[in-house]
Amino acid sequence: MHVEPREPKSPRDDAPPPSLPVMKTPPEIRVRRIHRRDLNRAWDFLKLCFRDVNRDTVEYQRPRSKNRFLEVYEEEGIEQLIFETKIGKKDVIIGYAECAFEVVGSDNWINVRYFTKREMRPLFVEELAVHPEMQGQGIGAFVLEQLEHLARVRGCTHLVLEVAENNDNALRFYRTRNFFKLDAAIFLAKKVPVEDELLPPRRMKCAPPREVVVALHDAATTPKRKNGSPRKKARERSERDFGSHATGSVRAHRGPRPAKKD
Repeated sequence: MHVEPREPKSPRDDAPPPSLPVMKTPPEIRVRRIHRRDLNRAWDFLKLCFRDVNRDTVEYQRPRSKNRFLEVYEEEGIEQLIFETKIGKKDVIIGYAECAFEVVGSDNWINVRYFTKREMRPLFVEELAVHPEMQGQGIGAFVLEQLEHLARVRGCTHLVLEVAENNDNALRFYRTRNFFKLDAAIFLAKKVPVEDELLPPRRMKCAPPREVVVALHDAATTPKRKNGSPRKKARERSERDFGSHATGSVRAHRGPRPAKKD
């Protein structure tokens, strides 16, 4: 999950296009459930949000492909929320959240018994994204508040999400909002020197007995019996069937051609 709160940006020197009025008051953020017509815009939004963070993480912090994202929309038990604001006359996506009230998907590695044993009823936050140019405006806090509201009304006791350990901004955001680490699992790696694929020669532990050496030597030096080439076998069969003139034309085995009658 990727949320990087910052201090509000200072106003830019370049003025907005003439068709867009200057905002004198902070714009309003509206939340709604995703619609099929939103899928392309939402996918482009996620690519924009996670473009930089995915360069530095082992796992993708969003669906790996658009096809998978479209499949999520069709799955039962998953909530996809769009957070929009009005820019001019257009509704612009500035936030996205995806959550599930139970473990879904055939490729999910969540261990349900972990939560059952601890009497936890989690709301699983699959995605949480804020527009890179709109961070520090309270959008992430509003998204998280909406998810907590869903958890309360559905009887969930915890929000559970995954965040990359090297995503310092996201970790800071969640920890200041009372999130704590559930599991100590992390990705580990060990550098292996680059070498040839095949190992170098190695001596046996001891020399084999003489009789073993003789047997191995004889097996390696005994010439194999040759059965002949397929063409030679075919020629031998023809000679057996037609006689010694098998290599000539078929007419040679039928006898002389009868003379034509006048």
